[in-house]
Amino acid sequence: MRIPYYEVDAFTNRTFSGNPAGVCVLKEWLPDAMLQNIAAENGLSETAFLTRKDDFFELRWFTPVVEVDLCGHATLASAFVLFSELGHHGERVQFQTRSGRLTASRRGGGVELDFPSRPPAPCSCPQELADGLHSQPQAVLKSRDYMAVYESEAAVAALAPDMGLLARLACLGVIVTAPGKEAGFVSRFFAPRVGVPEDPVTGSAHCSLIPYWAKRLGKTELFARQLSRRGGELHCRDAGERVIIGGEAVIYCKGEVEVRVEG
Repeated sequence: MRIPYYEVDAFTNRTFSGNPAGVCVLKEWLPDAMLQNIAAENGLSETAFLTRKDDFFELRWFTPVVEVDLCGHATLASAFVLFSELGHHGERVQFQTRSGRLTASRRGGGVELDFPSRPPAPCSCPQELADGLHSQPQAVLKSRDYMAVYESEAAVAALAPDMGLLARLACLGVIVTAPGKEAGFVSRFFAPRVGVPEDPVTGSAHCSLIPYWAKRLGKTELFARQLSRRGGELHCRDAGERVIIGGEAVIYCKGEVEVRVEG
């Protein structure tokens, strides 16, 4: 079986930056073990798999070791492929996912994602978190992920976490964040527990970052940067129970994945 495959750099307008995502376009679902094997072989933080169902697409995301409940950059990449490569003529596309119905819309040369808001709640700082970050945050909050808040962009950029300690935490990942110099806020994201030591740009983390920073800064429109080695930029809007996450994308490569399906 040959599966159309695209690799897309998301949340950037230039190749070799942003977050690379694999996008596999299926005619029908393959066994879960095969999807996981493809994601592991790709070795990217996420590979997206989508298949058309009437007027929407079913969409799933896999890290190299596990299926996840929500992924921003691979959703943006999937929408970008549909709009730019596969002739989707509408101004928006809908995906059915483990996190419900998600919408992606064309915006200029980029894509806007309509995602659920996941406001984090203040909590105590687990010892593994402080030890794993080698630094005591100003504040700690939690939603799906732990979120550690620091005083400055420089403090976030300087962190060199112990991934083994962070992997012990009972969460998918760890967000670290601070006010930005040229952006409203900056962040980094670590998820060693699911095979992603540092994610280059993390759309799903912004489901928690946006409501936090919108409230703290008194703004609904926010520009954000993720301070990974590759870097990425996100245009954010707080919309109450939803968040809008916008960004650009570029195709890095396209071709086919060839697999053998027993049956």
